[in-house]
Formats: sequence, structure tokens, C-alpha cells
Amino acid sequence: MLKLNVPLCSFFLCLFTFASCVDSKKSAYFTDQKTAVLPSSIVIPENVIQNNDLLSISVSSLNAEVSAIFNSPNNTPVNISSNYGSLGNSAGYLVNVEGNIYFPIVGAIKASGLTENQLRKNIVKILTDRKLLVDPIVSIRHLNFKVTVLGEVRNPTVITVPNEKITLLEAVGMAGDITIYGKKDNIMVIREDSGRRSIQRLNLNSTELFSSPYYYLRANDIVYVEANKARVASSTWVSQSLPIIISILSFAAIILDRAIK
Repeated sequence: MLKLNVPLCSFFLCLFTFASCVDSKKSAYFTDQKTAVLPSSIVIPENVIQNNDLLSISVSSLNAEVSAIFNSPNNTPVNISSNYGSLGNSAGYLVNVEGNIYFPIVGAIKASGLTENQLRKNIVKILTDRKLLVDPIVSIRHLNFKVTVLGEVRNPTVITVPNEKITLLEAVGMAGDITIYGKKDNIMVIREDSGRRSIQRLNLNSTELFSSPYYYLRANDIVYVEANKARVASSTWVSQSLPIIISILSFAAIILDRAIK
């Protein structure tokens, strides 16, 4: 009758289990927080317009006929899809490489580097000063507001946000959450502002996240989740070969046990 070398097999089973374990405390969120009411002091950041942004600009006034001229964007409609669903063919004003949009009758208007509210005020002033419209109402939205989530998440993705408001936690959730191999205490957010890139590291195990200016993401932010030591170890040659080695040694132990008997 075939018998296994139980002590030897148990040893290798424990070794394999130890090599693949992950600290459960590091897999949870906000481990330092008990039940509490946290003050919300974060102001949702205004979106700063950048080159290659696609803007929806609508103009209205008492003169509907003239207003309609400014509601006909000068670029070809493009298809935009998002995690909220397809937005279909969306036409808008494209911010060119010089940072300008081209507005009907008016011509080039500087847009890059301004917030939506600043650009809105500029357009209202231009239309009023040139006596094109009386008391115009202008509204502006980003049509390609998006953030990117990469690294140790279940579904790395680019998220398009029609309502222009998304938190870091929402972005992580829409990417399928961080895997057990992701570092929740060292999340990287890469942000581009006025041609400069900044990098901020955030700890999702700390409630200080809620007071961070990076809690609300901006357009074109990149979120990167770094792999922990367990993931790095699992990618090494030893870890990849360990199951094979265990199988070979177990088989050898069986053969040896049979030979002895």
C-alpha cells in the first residue's frame, strides 16, 4: 500500500503557505479610525482647462437667434464613452496646442490655464463689450474629463466623468478596488497643472485622506497603486518554481517510501 511521508509533505505545505501569506491589516481601509463624525473642510477643486480639452459651451440670451450662432461648435463631433455609459457623438470646442478655442464671430479666445468659471466670465465680457449680446448667460463643461487608475487594482482603467466630480475612493472603486497585493498606504496621484506635473502620495489607511486636496481628483489625474512585497516576492523565480519543487520532492518522497517498504 502506498504511504505518504506526512512530516515531509506537511513541512513543504507550511512553507508554501508562509510564502504566499499577506498581512490582513494592510488589506483594510482606515485601520486607525473608530466610529466618528469627520469634519468636511475640502473645497471641490475647480477644473483647470488644458490643451486638447474638449469643452461644451452654451450661450443663451433674450435674442435666441443670435445666441444660436455661438452654440454651433467649430470642430467635428467625436464619440466619447465612459464608465457611466456612452455619451454618443459629442461636439465641443477643442482647446488647441496654443491654448485657444475659436469662437464664432469672436475668433480666438485664450482657454488653457483658466478655470471654467474664469473662461465663462471672459466670454460674457467679450460678448457684452462687443455688443453681440445683451446679458448673455454662458455655461461651460468638460466633455473629456477623465482620470486613469493603474497598478494593483482589479481592472486598470480610464474613467470618463460627465459630472466632473470624482473622489479618489470612487475612482479606486470603479477600477474594481485594490487587490490584496496593493499598497493602500502609499497611493500615488500624478497631477498636471499649468504644464507642470506634481506627485502626491496618499495613505488610504489614514483618515487624513479626507482633508487632502487630492481627495477630489482633477481632470487627467493618474492614480497608481504600487505592489507590495508579497506581490514582488510572488513574481520571483523561487516563488514561481516553488510549486514545481514541492511536487518533485513529494513525488520523490513517495518513491523513496515505497522503495524502503
